[in-house]
Amino acid sequence: MSSHSAPFSASIDQLDDFDTIIDVRSPSEFAEDHIPGAINCPVLDDEERIRVGTLYKQVSPFEARKVGAVLVSRNIARHIETHFLSKPKGWKPLIYCWRGGQRSGSMTVVFGQIGWAARRLEGGYKNFRQRVLEDLDTLPSALDFRILCGPTGSGKTALLDALAAAGEPVLDLEGLAAHRGSVLGAAPNSSQPCQKAFETALWAVLRGFDPSRPVWAESESRRVGRLHLPGVLFERLRDSDCVRIEAPLEARVDHLLERYADLIADPADFNEKLERLVGQHGHLRVGEWQALVNAGVWRQLAEQLVTSHYDPAYRRGGEGLYRRAAAARVLPLPALDPATLAEVAATLQSAPVTP
Repeated sequence: MSSHSAPFSASIDQLDDFDTIIDVRSPSEFAEDHIPGAINCPVLDDEERIRVGTLYKQVSPFEARKVGAVLVSRNIARHIETHFLSKPKGWKPLIYCWRGGQRSGSMTVVFGQIGWAARRLEGGYKNFRQRVLEDLDTLPSALDFRILCGPTGSGKTALLDALAAAGEPVLDLEGLAAHRGSVLGAAPNSSQPCQKAFETALWAVLRGFDPSRPVWAESESRRVGRLHLPGVLFERLRDSDCVRIEAPLEARVDHLLERYADLIADPADFNEKLERLVGQHGHLRVGEWQALVNAGVWRQLAEQLVTSHYDPAYRRGGEGLYRRAAAARVLPLPALDPATLAEVAATLQSAPVTP
């Protein structure tokens, strides 16, 4: 290939300029974290990468490159045949690997020879990761957050969803973390992302907000499941104006029964999660709750969890982390059904937060 066909590169600021972002790292690297919207087309899979790396260390770089060239060429050919033959001449892909080296360079050269305006990401994923961390230290300070407060079962997440449906900017921390934020809160049929992927998801959402519009979020602790919020973001949330939801016990129980329908459908899993409360409530009390699970007495169980576990935990400082919680505007809700929450969301769009 002639020197004038050497691949051109692009910066992170140009991510939105491309039709497709292609991550050519191995599947395990991609699974840990990747640029939002990227597709994975490995030029070396996990086993091949280990094989080439071992040759590099134990035999010689030259031998490793020969074997690597065979594998990379074969994989690029397969990806072109499988994914890209239908792409028109004007298609613009951005290609990246760990640090913008040989893996992404190889595919970029081949794509360029075909005639596509392929570019390699400068510095690769390593550079992208550094940018994410830098932006997470600066983006939150430009945003005006409004925090929904209230004990577990008061409908914070459901009201957040209603605000999003009404077109309001929303930072759904539990959604991004795939966790409902309480001891019973693992989201059904999903596992939490790793910390890096969580931070990338936060970055993608934060950079999309309009600083002139307030962003709604709900009160969370520093940890959501096993993930933790970046320090600058958490401190910004702690300093934000608050709206406290107050709903009657009956409405909260109804809401919890609906929200935890997946647990009700799997009593064994429910009982296993309740075991985590033994340290706080003792074997006797938790055993009583597990007996209610086994008997299917769900409303009584929900009432006891609210009055004996969630509300005392809230009073002990559930929102003491939020510096303006004591001055929160109180939002009394008679019910937590979708129609009521949609109506409340509409009123919150124009109402001031401070009482």
